Amino acid sequence: MTLHPQAAAFLDLMAAANLPDMITAGPTVARKYSHDLSNVSNDSDPSVDIRIEFFTSSTADVAVAIYTPSAASQEKRAGLVYFHGGGWVLNYITKYHAQLAAMAKKTNSIIVSVNYQKAPEHKFPIPFNDCYEGLEWTVANADRLGIDLARLGVGGDSAGGNLACAVALAARDRGVIKLAYQWLVYPCNGPEFVDNPDVPNAEGYGLTQPRMKWLWEMYLNGDADRANPYAAPHSAPSLAGLPPTIMITAEYDVLRPDGIAYYEKLKAAGNKVLYKDCPGMIHGFFSLGRVIDDGIAIQDWFAENILKIVGK
Repeated sequence: MTLHPQAAAFLDLMAAANLPDMITAGPTVARKYSHDLSNVSNDSDPSVDIRIEFFTSSTADVAVAIYTPSAASQEKRAGLVYFHGGGWVLNYITKYHAQLAAMAKKTNSIIVSVNYQKAPEHKFPIPFNDCYEGLEWTVANADRLGIDLARLGVGGDSAGGNLACAVALAARDRGVIKLAYQWLVYPCNGPEFVDNPDVPNAEGYGLTQPRMKWLWEMYLNGDADRANPYAAPHSAPSLAGLPPTIMITAEYDVLRPDGIAYYEKLKAAGNKVLYKDCPGMIHGFFSLGRVIDDGIAIQDWFAENILKIVGK
């Protein structure tokens, strides 16, 4: 399919803004412009309660946003621990209020979104540790939050998808927390997928190959981290024994080959995987619901298939 007209219009708008490139401007300037783009998701559903709490990770006090849809009963509900995108460098939990409030309501789930510390000031393993410890905090507080631990999943988009994969691997390896599912939105799980100069969609679609290479450099400490499955899940010796997975890629995304390869590995390892490649879409469209209709429409596909796993 050709590039969706709404995606093309958004890319034209960003090109006209002539923002400084994050590689030359650096993380601080890039974060400023990221904050200025806070209105492109949609309005948050007012029927979903959103509150901010904090937990103490091994290195910091970490904020979490908790999304609780209104309910007629006090029965426990499914839960999700979510990790937002932004290349481990950008973004923050409140930028995801619209998407996650909608998903909480559509899946009748309580969602906990973790504001993990950012690279390069906090390189791997700090963001990963914050996310896993956020999962532990959610489990410890499940009764208070009203979460049924038998129906608890993890999810994330882009770098948050990487963190969700890493947390799912750690949960499998450590054997203490059993996850019901993982929800992956165009994840980036191996730096090798942007090393090749012939990578598809390298330029012109928002997230470029040079920017993604730079973001990996901001997150990882060096070559040793490339071999650590909690930093680069593609390096895991085995992907067997992971929870059922719901995932997408976007047709015009530099991360598409990475996501497709991870889907194929999950499936080959015997995991249940529901996968969709979104035609005409660009990286980040899930967070662009105000300007790209498919950013809203994909929520229903996600919710329908999450509900098949966790029930209503």
